[in-house]
Amino acid sequence: MEPKFKIYHNDEQLSEAVDKLRNDGIPDDDIYILSIDNDHDRRARKETDANKIGAKVTGVSTALKNVFKGKGDTIRSKLNEIGFDKSKSEQLKVELDKGKTLLVVTNQESIDI
Repeated sequence: MEPKFKIYHNDEQLSEAVDKLRNDGIPDDDIYILSIDNDHDRRARKETDANKIGAKVTGVSTALKNVFKGKGDTIRSKLNEIGFDKSKSEQLKVELDKGKTLLVVTNQESIDI
């Protein structure tokens, strides 16, 4: 099942969306935030207490490979590992390059982000 996602440019709206997902019963383990800017990514995750797409999700092997990749390749790799196909990963990476933040929900068939 491909993950559900929504792209945000406003951190307040992102935070509200994460709160709504939790109130709707979506487990924390299924909620992820991804941004191209590491500092922004950390701030957004701290504010929303959402997960990062790290070694726990991608596996240690992929996480180690990502250390030696450029930022764009790392983002695409993380998106592939979490369930997006290569084409969708590239489209989402382009949006992240514009400074937007991606909210991803896994393991849920019907949700409203």
